[in-house]
Amino acid sequence: MRMISNGLRARRASELLVKDLHFGEVPVRIYLPRSPSASKRRGVILFHGGCGMYGSIKSHERICQHIAKKSDSVVVSVGYRLSPEHRYPTQSLDCVTATTHFLRTAESYGVDPDRIIVCGDSAGGTFATSTCQELVNRTDIPKIRAQLLIYPFLQSLNFNLPSHQKNASIGLMSLERMVCFILMYLRKDCSLMEAILAGSHIPESMNLKYRKWIHPDLIPEKFKQDYKPPLPASYIPQVHEETKEMFDTRFSPLLAEDAVVGHLPDTCIITCEHDVLRDDGLLYKKRLEDNNVKVTWCHIEEGFHGVLCFLGYGIFSFPSASKIMDHIVNFIKGC
Repeated sequence: MRMISNGLRARRASELLVKDLHFGEVPVRIYLPRSPSASKRRGVILFHGGCGMYGSIKSHERICQHIAKKSDSVVVSVGYRLSPEHRYPTQSLDCVTATTHFLRTAESYGVDPDRIIVCGDSAGGTFATSTCQELVNRTDIPKIRAQLLIYPFLQSLNFNLPSHQKNASIGLMSLERMVCFILMYLRKDCSLMEAILAGSHIPESMNLKYRKWIHPDLIPEKFKQDYKPPLPASYIPQVHEETKEMFDTRFSPLLAEDAVVGHLPDTCIITCEHDVLRDDGLLYKKRLEDNNVKVTWCHIEEGFHGVLCFLGYGIFSFPSASKIMDHIVNFIKGC
């Protein structure tokens, strides 16, 4: 899976200077436009997707080169350590380490430290917004200018939202595969999958606490066609105890309190119609807007989870991948 996710080797763009460095102990690849700039450039920190177990700096090289060229930004691709070799939350901690280092040293790369955007797709989107949440009250480093979340995973309380039902067996990531990947990432037994899909890992008190943020009623009606509310599930305390990490805000950023969410930077959320995670993005959009955070939302009707990784593969690419990249570049240019 890791070999496949790395894809074919990307041709280096002549317009960019590419450097492999370490920010602390975290490997990074920096893409710097060669053309002179009259002022300091924007910086983009990108966390690749892959469920925290797959993907790499190599897998997202085409994406990073495209962002750097088209937005005239300095892009930092972060090679955080992967599970299961490195236990959760190593991945999140690596992302915070790399981001903090870049915020402190941005000017040495020709970057304005007040114009740094964190970006990620899928699990990379989880790491991007959890990094923003973790750093939001820090006063010893510059503030992150914006966050850009591409079909992000944001919560693990409810796997019976409309998009979970509609897209349970569609695209590269089925619902069962996603939950199995979550369990593998946390080094848990995949035999827990059925109980989690049913919702047996959540006590009623937790459901009541978080229903104001995570509930099908919060999804716009046009996204709930043919949705059928699931039957109530019996709570299984052993499953809850075994999966407690799933309720950390590092793992499920949608559970962060309003005191944190309300101080997050400008946000772009990109969702795809044919994606089990579509509703995670819709729910986070509502939470951010309810807390007066400026949100740019882009919904790709023909898109599916992981489609951006096909960018630049010629006849194997998809028009929706180009649409997503256009939205990414336009948002970055506006920061």
